[in-house]
This record gives sequence, structure tokens and C-alpha cells, in this order.
Amino acid sequence: MAIATESPTSAVSLQWPLSDEQFAQLCALNPELHFEYTCTGELIIMTSTGGWTGNRNVRLASRLQVWAEANGSGLAFDSSTIFKLPNGAKRMPDASWVQLERWNALTREHQEGIPPLCPDFVLELRSPSDRLTDLQDKMAEYLANGARLGWLIDPIARVVHVYRPGEAAERLEAPAEVSGEPVLSGFTLRLADIWD
Repeated sequence: MAIATESPTSAVSLQWPLSDEQFAQLCALNPELHFEYTCTGELIIMTSTGGWTGNRNVRLASRLQVWAEANGSGLAFDSSTIFKLPNGAKRMPDASWVQLERWNALTREHQEGIPPLCPDFVLELRSPSDRLTDLQDKMAEYLANGARLGWLIDPIARVVHVYRPGEAAERLEAPAEVSGEPVLSGFTLRLADIWD
């Protein structure tokens, strides 16, 4: 698979480490691909999901969106949103939420582009192609960069790993639901159909 670095109207000269502008141009020239970029300069091409993972992902993101709209204290984002974390990494959580005051503090340009912040809440859904240790490292990175709550949902093992700053990850075995309190006030995610 080739990664386009030129289009009929523009070209990108890639030099490592990639600048924010180079990364944005690379993404724009390859809209069919999804990239992440680590704080150490590693470019990651994200694999597409399988059918069940895609369906689970949309169910999880839509439940977060319904709650966020009703609650009004922040905005929910889907798996195609790239955030630039304080450590320089560019990450795409499967679902995320940002408190409204933090979002409104960004410039319009940052809101339209790659928001330079770590979401307050991040959710990662393990797919069969994901290594659990990679996702656990990613969750630790989110927390180190300002996330206040994280859920790593593993339908393969039927486990939810709950991450909070300053605490060891909590492992919940096949829970029927998981609470977002106090970060996601009033949000409870029901998981029965995610385990099926």
C-alpha cells in the first residue's frame, strides 16, 4: 500500500520528525487511511476494523454522544478525530469527550484542525488485531497527558479496564455496566450487547 506524498495540486516533503503541518498534509493526501503519530516520531497506519468491531464502536460512540447532547457540559468525538497530546503524540481514541470550557478555549483553527489537547475522557475498544499491551500503553499515555477517565473495553476477554489519574487501573470482569462518575456526570454505559 502506497502513502501518497503528492497530489496533482500539492506535494509534501516528509522529514522526521514530522511537523504538525506535514502530518496534517499527509492525512489530507490519504483520506482513506488513518494515522497516529507517537511522541517518539513513529508513524502508525491504523488498520480498519472488522464488522463486529465497527458495529460495537458505533454503538459505544453513539451512547456517549446521546449523553453528551443531553448533559451539555462537553462535546463527544468519534474514532476519526485526531488530538495532539501535550507530549506531541497525535492520537485517535475510539470515542472521547472534552469539557466545554476547554473546547471553547481553543481557537477556531484548532477546533477545525487537530485539537491540541488530550480529551477529558477516552475510550478504546480492543479489536482482534490489537495487542492488549499496546492499548494499555496508550491509556497510560492519555492519563499522563491530562485525561481524567479512560475505559479500555476488551470484548475478547469480556473485561473493562478503568483508568483514573493517580490510581492503578481497575479491572472489571464482564460488567453489565460501567459508570462515568464523576467525570461524565450521570453517564452509565450498559455493556450487555457489547459482550454478545
